[in-house]
Amino acid sequence: MLAGKNITVGIAGGIAVFKVAQLVSNLASAKAEVRVIMTRAAQEFVKPLTFQTLSGHHVYTDLFERTFGGPVQHIDLASGSDLIVLAPATANIIGKAANGIADDLISTVVMAATCPVLVCPAMNVNMYNNRVVQRNVTILRDLGYHIAEPGVGRLACGTEGRGRLAELDLIMDKINFILSDNRDLNGLSVMVTAGPTTEPIDPVRYITNRSSGKMGYAVADAAARRGARVVLISGPVALNPPPGVEVINVETANEMYSAVMDRFSMVDSVIMSAAVADYKPKITANQKIKKHESTLTIELEKNPDILAQLGKMKERQVLIGFAAETEELVNNAMIKVERKNLDMLVANDVTLPGAGFGTDTNIAKLVFPSGRIVSLPKMDKLSLANHILDELVILRKGKE
Repeated sequence: MLAGKNITVGIAGGIAVFKVAQLVSNLASAKAEVRVIMTRAAQEFVKPLTFQTLSGHHVYTDLFERTFGGPVQHIDLASGSDLIVLAPATANIIGKAANGIADDLISTVVMAATCPVLVCPAMNVNMYNNRVVQRNVTILRDLGYHIAEPGVGRLACGTEGRGRLAELDLIMDKINFILSDNRDLNGLSVMVTAGPTTEPIDPVRYITNRSSGKMGYAVADAAARRGARVVLISGPVALNPPPGVEVINVETANEMYSAVMDRFSMVDSVIMSAAVADYKPKITANQKIKKHESTLTIELEKNPDILAQLGKMKERQVLIGFAAETEELVNNAMIKVERKNLDMLVANDVTLPGAGFGTDTNIAKLVFPSGRIVSLPKMDKLSLANHILDELVILRKGKE
């Protein structure tokens, strides 16, 4: 997939530079044409000769380096790249890119680029969690930059937390995805549900759950990139809608039920990743409930089971469900697949590190009616979304 692709790797000054040597080697082994740019700080960790040897190309280190009569260096690198990878992306280069500062070779290449940019942060946990850095990461994400979220673990400075350069396999997956020409969902219409529902108790209180919506939004984003017409029915989340996706915002389970049923006959596939509340208050107070007694009893009643209803209705559609479990994952998943007439269930144990609500990664098992189970390792949610869509393509062929 990467053969002949022009990938520019911008290396900033951080201890993770030594890992990027392997990344460059991996890209070259995949027959990509790799150009490396190094800051002065990066050269304090690893010499340019290392990357020159691994890439097979000259390593760029100076903004003003130019052969007489030759092209303008930063423009040539920017216009000639299919992808720019910033790894490790320090707080400094992230801040420059987010705020339009171009005062060295890497930052000027980024400013001049029209190709995708993948940012791979790596730094001390306190630096990464700094509100300024988080703001800058958010700015880049909102501008369409791709982010390879850093991992959690022991850092070179001796502290523990999020800040390690993402695993190289994950970075390679993202590079392959970004440069993929895969449009295998062209002509298909996919409905995705995402996020939680909120069930009001009174005008100021409600029942909800911990779902962030990240998984469903990743599925919708990936499906749109692969050519599908996507409608995303979303509960309340703090996420930006994926580009090219129709978004229907709902709050309660009944609202989600109505939105799904209204559109079910018009789609080819449904991926129900929303965490729909199983119960709602039987009576919703019109006024705020005052604090009078030491206890308060709220009677709950069942919400409609959207997934089970779709299982009864489906004809040509592929129906994929999600299940968040805390025990007996496989057994509970198999029961749901059969009881709800699903084509596939994505099951995850939310007690595992990196698999719970609100995380940027997931650990899932894909469970099928035949009893086949595909166990996937921990990966970012966009990668998991593409694994799910790979299976969707196979399932759709079985419906034709």
